[in-house]
Amino acid sequence: MHCWMHVHTEGYILKTAYWHQGGGCGGDTFSFLSSEYPNVVELFRTLDIQLLWHPSLSNLSPDNHSRLLGTILTGEQALDILLVEGAVICGPAGTGMFHTKGGRPQKELIFSLAAKAEVVIAVGTCASFGGFGSNDAIEATGLQFIKKERGGFLGEDFTSRSGRPVINLAGCPCHHDVIAGAIISVANGVILELDKYQRPLEWYGTTVHQGCTRNEYHEYRVEESDFGEMGCLFFHMGCAGPLVPGPCNKLLWNQHSSKPRAGVPCFGCTDPDFPRATPFFKTPNIEGIPLSLPMGVNRAHYMVYKGMAAAAAPEHLKNRKSKV
Repeated sequence: MHCWMHVHTEGYILKTAYWHQGGGCGGDTFSFLSSEYPNVVELFRTLDIQLLWHPSLSNLSPDNHSRLLGTILTGEQALDILLVEGAVICGPAGTGMFHTKGGRPQKELIFSLAAKAEVVIAVGTCASFGGFGSNDAIEATGLQFIKKERGGFLGEDFTSRSGRPVINLAGCPCHHDVIAGAIISVANGVILELDKYQRPLEWYGTTVHQGCTRNEYHEYRVEESDFGEMGCLFFHMGCAGPLVPGPCNKLLWNQHSSKPRAGVPCFGCTDPDFPRATPFFKTPNIEGIPLSLPMGVNRAHYMVYKGMAAAAAPEHLKNRKSKV
């Protein structure tokens, strides 16, 4: 995967992809490398995608990488899919000099690459919405959003060469099957339907709560206040599963589990406001009523219904046993 010129096979030109590492931890790359069916190498090979560059997979020398970038920016080398992991770092004072390459701000390179790409994909919550450093001195921003505010680094009116806005694959990290699925879709010309934060509805059209094995406990308000137990983690433990969209309880991690299935509250990492200002493991409430209610739930109805539901909880839920 180190070759970087367009390859012709019996008149067919391979699609190309470039993965840029912005300001972030690299967690989305580690997630992506967990892909199994197919694995990363098989994915690009099967789709006839030439991976021009990935910071963890490519072995180009610095000089050859610079020449590759030069050919992309001049148009000599076509760029079909630009994947950006990590936030765009604009600090200090809008200069971008906190994150440089060869003495130049990385944000300038991201802007130039985005202008050349047929499709732009933000991989992870930092690239999508700014993430951890969006209210900090580093002035981190997402490609087309700052938290829930449309605009971001590229601007609210940005569209790629194919006329599409940035596709936001939210998550900290984003699930590897979502990354692979998005690449498969765009490589085959599928137009992904997006929500208002430009997350594909294919994976972000339902909440994390839908598919959770603790749903029965939630409906009867059988609550937990510690980790590793069987009951619902929403009322006391800060679980954001009913509040945010995401596939975590359907596309299981390692085909096996998710945070709630393991007894850990959902962090809500697909939300534009992640990380939230309140503690992860505590539910903000007034007199036991959560300040944030599940999507689409009316507060007055919720207060009446949940009290009745708790009183009617079946004995097998009340008499649950620890999973550990």
